[in-house]
Amino acid sequence: MAISTHIPSLTSLAVSLSLLLLVYLQYALSWRKRSRWRPLPPGPKALPIVGNIHNTPTSKLAWVGYRDLCAQYGDIVHLQVFNKHIVVLGSPDVIFEYLNKRTANTSDREHTIMLELTGADVNFGFMPYGPWWRRHRRAFWQYFHPGTVEGYRPVQRAAAHGFLFRLLEDPTNVEDHIQYTFTASMTKLVYGIDGDDSIKREITLVANAQAAIAQGLVPGRFLVQSFPFLRHVPAWLPGAEFRRLSNKWMAAAWSAKYEPFAEMKKSLGEKSRSIVGQLLTKLALAEVPDKARAEEEDLISNVGTVALQAGSKTTISTITGAFLALSLHPEVLQKAHAELDAVVGPDRLPDFSDRGSLVYVSAVIKEVLRWSNSTPLSLPHCATEDDELHGYFIPAGTVLFPNTWACMHDPKAYDEPKAFRPERFIRDGKLDPSVRDPADFVFGYGRRICPGRHFAEETVFINMASVLHCFDIGPPLDDHGQPIKVVPAWTDGLFSYIVDARCTVTPRSAQAEALILQAQSHVPSALESWSRSEAHEGDVVEA
Repeated sequence: MAISTHIPSLTSLAVSLSLLLLVYLQYALSWRKRSRWRPLPPGPKALPIVGNIHNTPTSKLAWVGYRDLCAQYGDIVHLQVFNKHIVVLGSPDVIFEYLNKRTANTSDREHTIMLELTGADVNFGFMPYGPWWRRHRRAFWQYFHPGTVEGYRPVQRAAAHGFLFRLLEDPTNVEDHIQYTFTASMTKLVYGIDGDDSIKREITLVANAQAAIAQGLVPGRFLVQSFPFLRHVPAWLPGAEFRRLSNKWMAAAWSAKYEPFAEMKKSLGEKSRSIVGQLLTKLALAEVPDKARAEEEDLISNVGTVALQAGSKTTISTITGAFLALSLHPEVLQKAHAELDAVVGPDRLPDFSDRGSLVYVSAVIKEVLRWSNSTPLSLPHCATEDDELHGYFIPAGTVLFPNTWACMHDPKAYDEPKAFRPERFIRDGKLDPSVRDPADFVFGYGRRICPGRHFAEETVFINMASVLHCFDIGPPLDDHGQPIKVVPAWTDGLFSYIVDARCTVTPRSAQAEALILQAQSHVPSALESWSRSEAHEGDVVEA
């Protein structure tokens, strides 16, 4: 009797095991057919089902952990977390070969539910590679290619001069002034909006939207990132924190996207030199169906959002890093002062035309980009189709991490990479083209390279040259006037920022103060003159 009772259960178990074996064999055969017996890249040993969840660098400064893995396994390292494949590219040669030269298959982005839940899907920097992304990039690029950005110099110059004035009036809130300066120039260029209240509103909108992205896109923070079906679970369940946060995130993204756009639409019909104003005017004159018009308006609002948000992360981080580096290295500051005194002189402020002659200042900016990189792992790419790299199999959908930080801290390319030393980029009084250029790395790779990079480089130059010409920058002081030692440290996450950038900022001379006050008096008229001038029609250049 006992034997007959167990027969059905034994039979069911045998059937289940047979089915599991069949499924496994089908999977194995399918994998062999896809990979054509090519191995995955080397990497740490994975566990069944969960893969490398236990040894994937996700904690403090993951780029350092990835650098160490590449030192152990080679320049191409594979990890797997559940069903997601990750490949780390650890050297310039491999990064350029795969992301710059084989762009047809390496220009996608990872499709993650968190982009939607944070509202970051409006940012074409995160969009999947395809027609919708190309339309966004084309619209953006026609206003930010090299021939167009020169027309924005009056606004950038006025913003830089305003920056000097705010530092003179209140030298204790450097980071706030940097944020204000960038936002002031971008709101003017993108939406035609200026005025202190409007700029402060935009700062808040952008900060809230970026906070949502910073919280929501941290790899591995939320279980829904690996199991998208969890987006439907009730918010009260343990582990469903993302449900409670998503409404807040989406509201922040919606406000940042639509509030300035709606203000711009209200003034439609008025002559506007702003980027969004020009795009809306062209759309208003075009004969397109209502559905296509609504889609085009969505695209235009996305372009405006990206211009404000994407650029602020990297540009503000770069300038903040420069203040910290200069406060720690008085010898660098002295050399920059000497060059500016020789090239510009005491009777005027630096201008864009001085850039070619300010070799040391340019080297300082290159060293800041290298030393304090705001996107240490860039924005990860994704393989569209199954592929091969150096004989290794790269499955479709593999997330590709180019370790930009490791390339910028490679002792083979940069002697003592932890040191801040602008001289490494100079030879015989000129910028040395044989030294690895940070600009080839920090703006991204391939078809995903930052389309606003030319504008960003000019923004950083005019602000840093102006600040260096007018101010001394030193360490922060305690209540007794003694220097406080600041140890450089950076935050973790998709974007990395200086943790502590405190410093003292003082005018170099009474003459420098006079230059600042004189320049500030001309800022309103300069902005008004730019607004009234004829818009430079950006030629539509394929990105």
